[in-house]
Amino acid sequence: MPRLSEVIAALENLWPAERAESWDAVGTVVGEPGQDVTRVLFAVDPVQEIVDEAVKLGADLLVTHHPLYLRGTTTVAASTFKGRVVHTLIKHDIALHVAHTNADTADPGVSDALAGALDLRVVRPLVPDPGDPDGRRGLGRVCELDHPLTVRELASRVAERLPATAQGIRVAGDPDATVRTVAVSGGSGDGLFDHVRAAGVDAFLTADLRHHPASEARAHGAHGAHQPLALLDAAHWATEWPWCELAAAQLDEISDRHGWGLRVHVSKTVTDPWTSQFPSPGAPN
Repeated sequence: MPRLSEVIAALENLWPAERAESWDAVGTVVGEPGQDVTRVLFAVDPVQEIVDEAVKLGADLLVTHHPLYLRGTTTVAASTFKGRVVHTLIKHDIALHVAHTNADTADPGVSDALAGALDLRVVRPLVPDPGDPDGRRGLGRVCELDHPLTVRELASRVAERLPATAQGIRVAGDPDATVRTVAVSGGSGDGLFDHVRAAGVDAFLTADLRHHPASEARAHGAHGAHQPLALLDAAHWATEWPWCELAAAQLDEISDRHGWGLRVHVSKTVTDPWTSQFPSPGAPN
């Protein structure tokens, strides 16, 4: 069986820490480099519910997409919820490793997994990484459909293929408009509208769209020759969860190649913070 340091080296090869954004906090948060690793759990959020799941599973390593301490801290006291996470991990000899923006831009990365879950063919990155001569790494992906769909049909596919959340899928645009090309970006994507417009796609699927950027993006295309951009807003957690399955498959392949015999799992626990949704009477559907 491998040591933690060997498994982390393999993960760092997939998602090098130096490719994370400068504001990000990635890498190993908790863990003894010499400890043995036999079972690994992948999840989006390093919250107590997921850590408890790792304990119950008997995992030695938890790999999450979101950081535990993104902005730093002066305490890991168990009286704080993040401190309690740290205490639980250490008490049960569970390491925690984070791959965030370095997994977003990887090849394959978070948006590749999102596109794959929806049977979209990836054409190129939405925001290419200038440091990648092959032009495959970068933020978001520009995709094509095998055959045209209406916005309604595409939204239905997204709702069916992504994990269920209270939010579901919000849509802006003519439900009967035809979609042939789609830009996707797992997680919060409303800072990418300039790139989406430059890509000339019919629709943009992401999460956490705010009122003003979404309204401006819709108005921007209303007077052009191209049909107005359709927006599909899914839950942040749901757009990033497919990466967990992709990452687990990548580690499985590495384990097989090295003869490590790792048992790799993906958490299906929904850690999206929203728990209910109540449509307004008479609201458009």
